[in-house]
Amino acid sequence: METVLVLDFGGQYDQLIARRVRDLGVYAEIRYYDGITLEEIKERGYAGIIFTGGPASVYEKNSPRFDAGILQAGIPILGICYGAQLMAFLAGGEVTSAGSSGEYGRSPMRVKSSPLFRDVPVKSVSWMSHTDFISRVPEGFEVIAVTDSCPCAAMGNEKRKLYGVQFHPEVTHTEYGKTILSNFLFGICGCRGDWDSSSHVMKIIDELREKLSGKRVLLALSGGVDSSVAAALLHRAVGDGLVCVFVDHGLLRKDEAKMVAETFGERLGVNLIKADASERFLRALSGVTDPEEKRRIIGEQFIRVFEDEAERIGRVHVLAQGTIYPDVIESGKGASAVIKSHHNVGGLPDVIGFDEIAEPLRDLFKDEVRRAGIMLGLPEELVWRQPFPGPGLAVRITGEVSREKLAMLREADAIFRYEVDSALPREERPSQYFAVLTDLHTVGVMGDARTYGLTAALRAVDTDDFMTALWSRLPYEVLERASSRITNEVKGISRVVYDISSKPPATVEWE
Repeated sequence: METVLVLDFGGQYDQLIARRVRDLGVYAEIRYYDGITLEEIKERGYAGIIFTGGPASVYEKNSPRFDAGILQAGIPILGICYGAQLMAFLAGGEVTSAGSSGEYGRSPMRVKSSPLFRDVPVKSVSWMSHTDFISRVPEGFEVIAVTDSCPCAAMGNEKRKLYGVQFHPEVTHTEYGKTILSNFLFGICGCRGDWDSSSHVMKIIDELREKLSGKRVLLALSGGVDSSVAAALLHRAVGDGLVCVFVDHGLLRKDEAKMVAETFGERLGVNLIKADASERFLRALSGVTDPEEKRRIIGEQFIRVFEDEAERIGRVHVLAQGTIYPDVIESGKGASAVIKSHHNVGGLPDVIGFDEIAEPLRDLFKDEVRRAGIMLGLPEELVWRQPFPGPGLAVRITGEVSREKLAMLREADAIFRYEVDSALPREERPSQYFAVLTDLHTVGVMGDARTYGLTAALRAVDTDDFMTALWSRLPYEVLERASSRITNEVKGISRVVYDISSKPPATVEWE
């Protein structure tokens, strides 16, 4: 299988690069710069390499580096942002701080004739995010694109098939980003483009069947898209060797526990065990306000519940989870900055009572997971469910979690989602929409009396990958109805606000 290596230097768009490559029909494998050697790269026979962005400056002493011999390996390379600067630095060029002239956001760009820019107009819009720039290109390279603020928006050495771009072609805001990546993959690397996610799913099933043969697998089933597709994959691989445990931790949305049990236990015929652990989780979260501590506690309690259930059902060898790519990158790997820990990645305790952990989806993005679910025959209403964090409503309540707050949030969230669903057809709805209960008390008035209730925040975003997201422009009428109903029907909430923050700089969830 032809594969492109995405060499990760710590940027937050790194997983998005791999997703764009896969969308073009070429399999992308991500490895951290300090987790693979030049010898391994040569042995694996990659069709091409992409150096990713990153937050460091290449001229700093401890910045992420790689063996300069990679530029002599005869493999086509595309450097993006920090990756382009690193390529220039390793090849003998110069990288300088832009100071106050750094570029952020959309930037008009002019390109020269180059294999990288085939079918790209001379003038187009690129997406920039950099404080350093290539001030002198290495010997053998030429500048092939500029902006008003950046004298080297792209450079290339056509003979050696080495290219660097200061902008981000993987981001949709770069007007011809897909064309540029396609030119690199097919025109420069010579890829065929014969990979698709369906074949990869079958490969995952085959690998799971071989790896888990004869073993009992316990799946942490939340009922969300990720764990549901993981269940379908594992059931194909190990059949009756799979036991799904659904933990009702008391942090689910309204009527969700009932829906999950009915869907999997009755409709799909999965071997399902329902564990009611709500009291246990609420006790563990009592007095806790720090979001990272909440996630750690919930992750540990999940494992302990599964250990208890494993003892009841007999010998279990493997714990399976629905971890996907964005979970991994946001939990912080290599040089990447930690955005937030995910309960099924960074929050796992060091010692658990299972031989191993299986994460069949950890190489897939959300849209690939949904496609896999449809391919595996899961019902559409399940595959297209609203994304929901593993720690549940605990990370949609700022401050301490209590039974009373959970009850308020469940009602507010159900009202908001109902109003959106009632007003908009599915294809026009945001990618994700939910309510958050803040710990902010504000003054209000109801029935000529002063109130001092909590503030609920409504959140809705549009995205195709959840690595970046724009806040949704919902109709005012929908927001008005949701706000009116929440303040009138949910006791304890006296004010409703709408979150208009995009990702970045915010994340989709509040905690």
